[in-house]
Amino acid sequence: MNRILALLVFFYSIVTFAQSKEQKQLEQQKIQIQKEIAAFKELLQTEKKKEKSVLSQIEEQKARIRLSEKLISTTARQKRLLEDDIYLTQLEINKLNRELKVLKEDYAKMIVKSYKSRNEKSRIMFILSSDSFLQAYKRIQYMKQYANFRKMQGDEIIEKQEKLAEAKQKLESSKKQKEKVLAESEAEKAELEKQKKEQEKLAKDLQKNKKKYAAEISKKEKEKKAIDAKIKKLIAEAIAAANKKTAAKTGVKNTGGSSKFILTPEGKIVSDNFKANKGRLPWPVEKGYIQLRYGNYQDPIHKNVTHLNSGIEIAALPGSTARAVFDGEVLQVQVVQGTKKAVFIRHGDFITIYQNLDSVNVSVGDKVSIKQTIGHIVTDSSGKAVIKFLVLQNTTTLNPEQWLSNL
Repeated sequence: MNRILALLVFFYSIVTFAQSKEQKQLEQQKIQIQKEIAAFKELLQTEKKKEKSVLSQIEEQKARIRLSEKLISTTARQKRLLEDDIYLTQLEINKLNRELKVLKEDYAKMIVKSYKSRNEKSRIMFILSSDSFLQAYKRIQYMKQYANFRKMQGDEIIEKQEKLAEAKQKLESSKKQKEKVLAESEAEKAELEKQKKEQEKLAKDLQKNKKKYAAEISKKEKEKKAIDAKIKKLIAEAIAAANKKTAAKTGVKNTGGSSKFILTPEGKIVSDNFKANKGRLPWPVEKGYIQLRYGNYQDPIHKNVTHLNSGIEIAALPGSTARAVFDGEVLQVQVVQGTKKAVFIRHGDFITIYQNLDSVNVSVGDKVSIKQTIGHIVTDSSGKAVIKFLVLQNTTTLNPEQWLSNL
């Protein structure tokens, strides 16, 4: 029975620890989502609504809906964990109450017995009536052990009472937290419904002027593809130039047409450090929200058509600056569209790219540190500064969201 009890306590400890860790992670995710929502609302106040096209408004609406859905999903997971925690804590309280009841009953019996034999004379007589010195010694030891046992039982009762008080406090805390999470979830569900209704209105307007907006979308997509192709070419050239330099310095054989960086031992350390920080990198802007995610996304007009986004697009306040997400070396500074610039920073065989800058503070070969300002982001006519951020390993594009921190 004791072994089963010990196993239950052990299992409860493991589950509680795992849930506590997951709760912290979910809380961090929630804080990041709330930060993005706050940035969205702040930006909305500064934007010039007259300058915004329907397509731009639809992009914003989709981003806001995604944030709401993400927050609702996170709070739902928090709620489930809290319910599990409440259930397990209640089981612990029930167990402690049972154990405390048994301890108190045993202790009460002991006190009664002790009270009956409280007379000092009877204790002395108990020792003096011994048949031998050894028996008298054993009786003295027994009385000492009995007193110690009584003290131990009293201490155990106090300990169990303290544990019970802690468990009850934890239960109350979990219940309050659950109420808070539920209230947040309900408020966000109401906001989501509001956003969806606004999106429906914009979709109707879009369908009315289908031809006009289809041409606008087509133009934007062509521009994006041209920029992506240019970036791919620039990266291939940069890798070739870097490998030529490395080969000349180290005597390592240069394979010429390789699409991968030749790494020196130092370069390998930089690359490994960058990789080790996956999910912990700071954002390339101090404050903003993800307007367009990485990967395939649906065409606003043609539901069966998808487009590819090679990075993430983060909307920030006008006048915002771009910052390096990790220590590295400036590989390229290029004009990629009109007067808009892009900075390429190398981290071993990883590259981070910061697009849509109107001015740059760094030059090729510069060593940059984490969170160092590298340039100013272009602010469009509506008053929004949008940076496109890419993460690559050699020539392979990766999902930047998986690399950025939740905080």
